[in-house]
Amino acid sequence: MSRHDRAAIRLYAWEDAVVAPRDRSLVPFARLQALVDHVWAAEGRRWPPRIRPLPKQARRIVARASRTAIEAPAELPSWVLLHEIAHALTAEVDGSHAGHGPAFVAAYLRLLERHARMDRALLEATLAEAGIAWTAEAG
Repeated sequence: MSRHDRAAIRLYAWEDAVVAPRDRSLVPFARLQALVDHVWAAEGRRWPPRIRPLPKQARRIVARASRTAIEAPAELPSWVLLHEIAHALTAEVDGSHAGHGPAFVAAYLRLLERHARMDRALLEATLAEAGIAWTAEAG
């Protein structure tokens, strides 16, 4: 198992234990683009990724993102949408991305605090307990 796979497994376990219980909201597909647009603008970005339907054959994937698109099912927990937006924020148009590494976790942490109103101190403490690293943000 690669280092990237282990990082993803640790992050998903942390989300299941810490994030999911604190945000039980479900967003219907028709409202996802408006939320992406709002978060993207709040992050000072232009040209947000476009929401597309997740292919029906994608059975093991909840959602997925690149810099230009987020693929989602008929409804999505808002914290999962923030997870995918963090991927889009840390990806390049050429397809390169931060995976679930420290830059991604920093972006995700910021989004959870700002847009899901989660307590940053709690998130940081539980990330540290789980052995998940994130980069410090400037300013």
